[in-house]
Amino acid sequence: MRTQVAIVGAGPAGLVLARMLELQGIDSVVLESRSREYVEKRTRAGILEQPTVDVVHELGIGDRLAAEGMAHDGFHLRFDRTTHRFDFHSLVGGHATVYPQQKLVADLIAARVSSGLPILFGAFVKGIDTATGRVTYERDGHVHELDADIVAGCDGFHGVARTAIPTALRRDRSRSYPFSWLGILANSTPVSDEGMYCAHENGLSVHSMRGPAVTRQYLQVPEGTDLADWPDDRIWDELAVRSESHDGAPLDRGEIVDRSLAPLRSFVSETMSHERLFLLGDAAHIVPPTGAKGLNLAVSDAAVLSHALGRWFATGARDALDAYAATCLPRIWAAQLFSWTLTTTLHRMSDDPLDARLRFARLRRWVESEAERTALGEVYLGLPFPSRWSHRWNH
Repeated sequence: MRTQVAIVGAGPAGLVLARMLELQGIDSVVLESRSREYVEKRTRAGILEQPTVDVVHELGIGDRLAAEGMAHDGFHLRFDRTTHRFDFHSLVGGHATVYPQQKLVADLIAARVSSGLPILFGAFVKGIDTATGRVTYERDGHVHELDADIVAGCDGFHGVARTAIPTALRRDRSRSYPFSWLGILANSTPVSDEGMYCAHENGLSVHSMRGPAVTRQYLQVPEGTDLADWPDDRIWDELAVRSESHDGAPLDRGEIVDRSLAPLRSFVSETMSHERLFLLGDAAHIVPPTGAKGLNLAVSDAAVLSHALGRWFATGARDALDAYAATCLPRIWAAQLFSWTLTTTLHRMSDDPLDARLRFARLRRWVESEAERTALGEVYLGLPFPSRWSHRWNH
């Protein structure tokens, strides 16, 4: 089988890129190791930046987003039992939108299936030849080869795409944090109509809504925590302790329908391409979930690569392709800085009293300074994408 672009991975990065290429008349084949049902039910990020929302509508898949997405203007910050609202919309314009990643993925898959374009589930990639663009994969017990002009590696942090780049050529920057997030999805009334971060001496808690009666909430827990040690009552008790306030209603408890543990890390592979292979999304970078930037960076990467591929296939000019990493990385590092700042300020980083004083000094500075909140808001609501996704449009 042959195509112009082989896309490894049917997460947001791969599916958004496939849709962008489709609308530019560029052929692609999407390979995904998981089943369609698994991919469409995988619970992940739920905050879309304004530029991401704009792109979703440009791609013609925004009807359900418009109907079900919940726009919000900022977030709440609670510490010392007092709640502060950061209204970023009034400072920088734009909105963020609550819309679960699994819904966006389902919308993209439905659009691709409706277009009759190939998306192969249960396809396990065994190797990528970066020099020729050949992808070897196994499906239904048989080994197949897909030849492509370009391979887009969108298969996540643990995927095979990044490992196809020789180790000696990779410039990986990483940091792991000494804690994890225990996350729950619960049938409960949200604590507010916008997300809330609670910085407490026990550690961070995060409270976000996924609907009028569904919440996604997180607890900072020690690295190596076992979910079996956290029954429902213990989770709710700790969420209540960390979110207690003088000025808010008590936390509503409900049925916990899903729970997970996620380590926190910052990671960037600055070598985002090699020969015919280009990395997008979590294959190229990981951000702590504190800033809700992972999905949005994936869409930004897809826009840059789509523009470059459109230009190359239409004119033969490689300048935008050759500049792919250089174009993506400034926005990636801005998101990393934002996520690192939130992570180190909102979490209990150590038992050192000096660390605690510095953290709360920064929290108070955010509350007191409009300039500080404006700087946060610019990144939270979404910096402009480095390029438009179609080569027919100017930057």
